[in-house]
Amino acid sequence: MKKVAVIGMGNMGSAIALSIRDRFTLTAFDIDKEKAGVLGFKPSGSIDEAVEDADIILIAIKPQFIDKDFLKSIKRDGKSYISIAAGIPLSALEENLGSRDIARFMPNLAAKEKKAVTAVCFSKDAAEDFKKDAMEVANSIGSAFILPEKSFSAFIGASGSLIAFALEFIRASAMGAVNMGIPYKEAEKIVSDTVASALTLLKDGKNAGEVIPSICSASGTTIRGMEALEENGFANALYKAVKASAERSDELEIDSKERLA
Repeated sequence: MKKVAVIGMGNMGSAIALSIRDRFTLTAFDIDKEKAGVLGFKPSGSIDEAVEDADIILIAIKPQFIDKDFLKSIKRDGKSYISIAAGIPLSALEENLGSRDIARFMPNLAAKEKKAVTAVCFSKDAAEDFKKDAMEVANSIGSAFILPEKSFSAFIGASGSLIAFALEFIRASAMGAVNMGIPYKEAEKIVSDTVASALTLLKDGKNAGEVIPSICSASGTTIRGMEALEENGFANALYKAVKASAERSDELEIDSKERLA
C-alpha cells in the first residue's frame, strides 16, 4: 500500500486519516502528540520522521501556520503532496515544494461523517497515478468534484461556507415552527428530516427549479410561503452570502500569495 503522512491531526486531518487507514499505510504528526495517539495512530516524533518514507504528504494544518519554513521542512525529492489548507494556491505550493504532483482539496466539515463535499484541483503536470490516489483520498470522506482552481472561491461559497447557511436555514425554520406552537427540539427534527426528504426529489436528472413548481399548488399553502420568501429577500440573501464568502476566500488567497512569495 502507498504510504501517506498526515501533518496535522485536527478535525479535518484526523477525519481523513480515519477514513483512509484501511487503504493506505499511515504516519501522523501533530504538535500535540496526544491527538494522534487518542485516535489510535502511533504519533511520529518529528515531521522528518513522519515524511521520511511517505509517498504522499497530506498537509492538514491551519493555513495561517503555513509559511516558507514549514514548506521547507516537508520538502523532499520525489514526494507527492495533498493540501487541504484554505487560501494556499497551487502556485505557492509548487514554488516552495518543488514537486509536480500536488493536489489541492477544499472539503467541508462533514468529513468526519464521511459526507464531505470536496473540490479537487491538480498541478498542471501531475501524474495520472497520483491523481488516482488523490481522488481515492477525497472520495473516502464523501463526494469529490474536480474543478479548475479559479472556481475554488465560488465552491467555498457554495459548499464550504454553505454548510453553515444550511444549518442556519434549519435553525430559523425550526424557530418559525416554535412560534407556531411546536417545541424546538421536535421542530428541528421535523425540519431536518424534511430537508433530507427534499433532497430525495432531486433524482433522475431533475433540478430544484423543475421540482419546486410541482410542489406549489395553485393558490395553495406552499405558493403563499414562497411569496413570503420572495417578499423578504430570501434568494437575494443567499446570493449575497455565497458571494461574500467567495470574495473573502479571494482575499485570503491574495494574502497567502504575498506571504509565500
